[in-house]
Amino acid sequence: MPNWGGGAKCGACEKTVYHAEEIQCNGRSFHKTCFLCMACRKALDSTTVAAHESEIYCKTCYGRKYGPKGIGFGQGAGCLSTDTGDHLGLNLQQGSPKSAHPSTTTNPSKFAKKMVDVDKCPRCGKSVYAAEKIMGGGKPWHKTCFRCAICGKSLESTNVTDKDGELYCKVCYAKNFGPKGIGFGGLTQVEKKE
Repeated sequence: MPNWGGGAKCGACEKTVYHAEEIQCNGRSFHKTCFLCMACRKALDSTTVAAHESEIYCKTCYGRKYGPKGIGFGQGAGCLSTDTGDHLGLNLQQGSPKSAHPSTTTNPSKFAKKMVDVDKCPRCGKSVYAAEKIMGGGKPWHKTCFRCAICGKSLESTNVTDKDGELYCKVCYAKNFGPKGIGFGGLTQVEKKE
């Protein structure tokens, strides 16, 4: 049936949306006053909307409903959120209802796996985190452990060499592992065999 003299139907109230009051999202039209989060009823705009099939949410409610669940999955860095969104009417419990005692899970979270899989420094054997990691010889090192194994000189990418899993400055490497003879390793004469 033709739509005489009107615009599209609003995705929220199903009334006609005229061009002057239209906001489009996910292939659907809305009145400016109907462009609200389906959970918390906050007004939305193009920067705060998150669409899921025919539903629209603010990014916070969308994350609570469809994002990863558990401690550590909140809004912003360093957030430990256990907010389930119950106060907003979001039913996030899938499966059995919450028990009074937390159960031990046999499938650790991604966060727990990351904590276990932290690289170890070959020099000191302690965990190397991203903020202090320097790669050398194909292995992660602490910045403070990234030193020559012989002279202890601090190393950089321009003066590091590796042998058998250990790091050396170029001078110590040449003296200890380089070719021997005149002009090599600082020797001025050929060593005599006795």
